[in-house]
Amino acid sequence: MSAAVANRALKVQRQNARAEIALRKRYDCEMFRQFALALLLCTALSLTAQAQQPWNFAVSGDSRNCGDVVMPAIAAGVQHNEAAFYWHLGDLRAIYDFDQDFKQLATAGGAPLRIIDYENRAWDDFIENQISPFGNMPFFLGIGNHETIPPKTRTEFVVQFADWLDTPELQQQRLKDNPKDHRLRTYYHWQRGGVDFINLDNASPDQFDKDQMAWFESVLKADTGDPSIHTIVVGMHESLPDSISKGHSMSESAQGETSGRRVYSQLLGAQNNAHKNVYVLASHSHFFMDGVYNTEYWRSNGGVLPGWIVGTAGAVRRALPPAAGDAKAAKTNVYGYLLGTVNSDRTIEFRFQQIDEKDVPPEVVIRFGQSLVHDCFAANRQ
Repeated sequence: MSAAVANRALKVQRQNARAEIALRKRYDCEMFRQFALALLLCTALSLTAQAQQPWNFAVSGDSRNCGDVVMPAIAAGVQHNEAAFYWHLGDLRAIYDFDQDFKQLATAGGAPLRIIDYENRAWDDFIENQISPFGNMPFFLGIGNHETIPPKTRTEFVVQFADWLDTPELQQQRLKDNPKDHRLRTYYHWQRGGVDFINLDNASPDQFDKDQMAWFESVLKADTGDPSIHTIVVGMHESLPDSISKGHSMSESAQGETSGRRVYSQLLGAQNNAHKNVYVLASHSHFFMDGVYNTEYWRSNGGVLPGWIVGTAGAVRRALPPAAGDAKAAKTNVYGYLLGTVNSDRTIEFRFQQIDEKDVPPEVVIRFGQSLVHDCFAANRQ
C-alpha cells in the first residue's frame, strides 16, 4: 500500500471516529435533556399533587380569664391535627381585672398582687403561657377590645407584638402589595394555597375607619381579579353587624354598623359576582356558633354568608343569645377551637374541636394546681 493511500485511509478513520464521538455526544445530550424534562415533569406533578392535598388550620379567640390553662390544651390539639398555623382573634387578657390564672401564679407565694404589676406583666404572661406552647407553629394574632382598655392602647399592642405582626410571611405580603409600605398595622393579610386570609381590626367603636376600609377594599379588589385566589377567609374580633349575636357585635356603634355592613356587602359581591369561596370568622361572644349570619336582616339584604363565632379559648363563658336556634349549631360552657380543612377545590370545611379538662397538659396542671384547672372548666361561666 502506498503512503498516499495509507494517509487517506488514516484520515477517513479519524473522520469516522470524530463523527462517532459527535453522534455519541448528541445522543448523550438528548438523553440528558429527556431525563431533565422527565425530572421537571415529575417535580411539577409532585408539587401539584402536594398543593391539592387537604390541609388544616385552627382559629379561636378570647383567651382571658383561664387562657393560660386552656390555650396549652388548644396548642396540643392543633399540633395533633397538624395545622399549618393558629389564628387568635383577640382578647388576650382581661386588663380591667385580674385573670384567674394570672392571679393564681402571682399570689401562690402569699404576696399581694397590685393592679399596676398585673397591667405591666399581662401581655408578657400571654406570650409565655399562651403563645409559647405552639412552639414553631406560625401564630397569627388579632386585636380585641380588651387590648384597648386603658392603660392598654392599640399603639402599645403593635409595639408589644411586633414580632407577630411582622413575620417574614406578613412582611413579604405587605411589600408585595406595596413595596413602599413599611408600616405595621393591626390589620393585615397573607395567602396560602389559593386562599387569602384577611385579619381585620374592629377592637374599638371607631372601626372600621377610612384607612382600614380603603386597605380592605384594595385587598378584596385584588383577590376578586386574581384567578389564583379561590377563597377568602376574613377574621376579626367582633362579628359583623346584624348577626345572631347582634347585641354583642359591631352593631353596638354607629361607625361599626355602617362600616361593617359595607364590608359584609363587599364580601357578598366577592362570593356572588367573582365566584370566590367566602368565610367570615369572629370571636368576642364567649360561645361557639355556626351560621351566625342567618338572620332576617341578611336574608332580606343580599344573602347569608357562612359565618362562625369561636370565642372559646378561656374567657368566662356566656349565655347564648335568644335567636341561637336559627344557627346551624351553637354551644356555650365549652372551650375549644375551630379546625378548618382546606380541600383540593379550596372550599373549607370547619369543625369545632372541644377541649375538656382531661386535655390540659400535666405540666400545666402542676403549675396552676388541680383546683384552679377544675374551676376553669366547672365555674368559669356566667
